Amino acid sequence: MKVTVLVGGVGGARFLLGVQQLLGLGQFAEQQGPDTVANGHELTAVVNVGDDAWIHGLRVCPDLDTCMYTLGGGVDPQRGWGHRDETWHAKEELARYGVQPDWFQLGDRDLGTHLVRTQMLNAGYPLSQITAALCDRWQPGARLLPASDDRCETHVVITDPADGGRRAIHFQEWWVRYRAQVPTHSFAFVGAEKASATSEALTAIAEADVIMLAPSNPVVSVGAILAVPGIRGALRAARAPIVGYSPIVGGKPLRGMADECLTVIGVESTAEAVGRHYGARRATGILDCWLVHEGDHAEIEGVAVRSVPLLMTDPKATAEMVSAGLDLAGVTA
Repeated sequence: MKVTVLVGGVGGARFLLGVQQLLGLGQFAEQQGPDTVANGHELTAVVNVGDDAWIHGLRVCPDLDTCMYTLGGGVDPQRGWGHRDETWHAKEELARYGVQPDWFQLGDRDLGTHLVRTQMLNAGYPLSQITAALCDRWQPGARLLPASDDRCETHVVITDPADGGRRAIHFQEWWVRYRAQVPTHSFAFVGAEKASATSEALTAIAEADVIMLAPSNPVVSVGAILAVPGIRGALRAARAPIVGYSPIVGGKPLRGMADECLTVIGVESTAEAVGRHYGARRATGILDCWLVHEGDHAEIEGVAVRSVPLLMTDPKATAEMVSAGLDLAGVTA
């Protein structure tokens, strides 16, 4: 079976671990090896690039790296992102020089990834090929595909705390520096008008036996993927059922600040509202099935809905979520 998942960062990476647990891939394969296919199953992740940014002259791709480190067994278990056993000497030295931005943390081990990526970008390689090369080192047990090789960055229009005027800042500054706690007016996907989906991502959607939307942020993770021209059309034309998982549990996000993002676009922080935001594929949306947390409720015309536990406490619990989605979609692993 071919499984394609649209994912963001930490939550998306943990969801992918659950898929691997269920299918016996990656860390859960009986025999480890470079192949991403095991037991007849293949896992592909189409990953958000809206968070990508230039930091200290280096190209940083937070969601791609978080997925790569997590599936490759090298992520920091406490933070859920970055390297395990990280040190921060370069960051501390940059701070002594007064170099900006001082609010974004780049660990010493993490710098190696960004240096390789930046060198390859400067040599003319597309991000998709660079990601494949980086994955040779980590062996994540899944194909990690950037949604686009082109610039398609999420920027945020805010009220500037300094002068009260409106200005656009990169999503990373809004998220990391301001923790989304600044008057916010809108999101813009800069470069989207000239970007295009990678052919690999479109093929992964077209050839999938099931497509899943991880319980990632619906605005700046999954939403940023959908902003890439070609992705939404490919989903609507796909032969496979599309199964979405609510990132909202009991009116609160599973992690991160999805509620802050939803408020900006005028969507309530409920499982039903997010499902309606994605919409039914038989209308103008992208969903066939929608999983909400037990105790939550959703009625979305044209979408099959089921309540199951959605807390990703460990890969086994997440695998049960994945299995419930396959069952709702009528797909057998």
